[in-house]
Amino acid sequence: MERISHWIGGKSVAGESGRTGPVFNPATGEQTHEVDFATAQELDAAVAAAREAFPAWRATSLSKRADILFRLRELLDQRKPELARIVSSQHGKVVSDAMGEVQRGIENIEFATSIPNLLKGGFSEQVSTGVDVFSIRQPLGVVAGVTPFNFPAMVPMWMFANAIACGNTFVLKPSEKDPGASLFLGELLQDAGVPDGVFNVVQGDKVAVDAILEHPDIKAISFVGSTPIARYIYTTGTANGKRVQALGGAKNHMIVLPDADLDMAADAAVSAGYGSAGERCMAVSVVVAVGLDRRRAGRQDR
Repeated sequence: MERISHWIGGKSVAGESGRTGPVFNPATGEQTHEVDFATAQELDAAVAAAREAFPAWRATSLSKRADILFRLRELLDQRKPELARIVSSQHGKVVSDAMGEVQRGIENIEFATSIPNLLKGGFSEQVSTGVDVFSIRQPLGVVAGVTPFNFPAMVPMWMFANAIACGNTFVLKPSEKDPGASLFLGELLQDAGVPDGVFNVVQGDKVAVDAILEHPDIKAISFVGSTPIARYIYTTGTANGKRVQALGGAKNHMIVLPDADLDMAADAAVSAGYGSAGERCMAVSVVVAVGLDRRRAGRQDR
């Protein structure tokens, strides 16, 4: 059985915990891989690699970082079908849908290429007598992302693109259900010229997540997932003095107004609720009918 391991310091590193999890092809139900589950010590090795890479990466010019991201964008565009097939084979969404996910991820890389403009500071002269005020934006250091199963390529690109563009180094803990995309991204980042240790991947479950939340050298965490876990990530991470972005839930209500075309609204509700198996963050989970009389709604008064 092929194993999916960690990516630490610019190379694939086999797990040593002895714990693994199955990775299935949802289209066939067949187990295709085993993914290593990290220990706290293996997470510490990834953080050490990121910490070691940070001073040189922080000192890298903004134009050089942007140039690397431009190259990453081109590599992703050229190899988009490969990444889409990995996503499809482990997550289960069809290849065309996976291609759309990768394209949305590429858009985040494109945004990060504008970082030289976005990191400008500010200066205010003589705000008080003899007092000038200035602001500068500086990287935090080692930061981490914990990402969900439903978008295994796009959501990591939301996080690491801007994080490393700003001069931070990054540790990614992807979903253990579809972890293959994370290693493919690690290889592309290396090919684009990202120095070893700037981007790292630690596979695993709650053990790895708790190690991230408690590690003193991780300065900030970004999370996307369910509301209960978002609450846990936020409370635990902030209790350990970290900046935390915890995005949970993300489902929507669809409001149907009295003048709606009911056939069109019904079609839209079904597509939004069940497209991508309802896994999109914009998926509709509740339809609220406002002011529709009972007869228009297809009911009979009793």
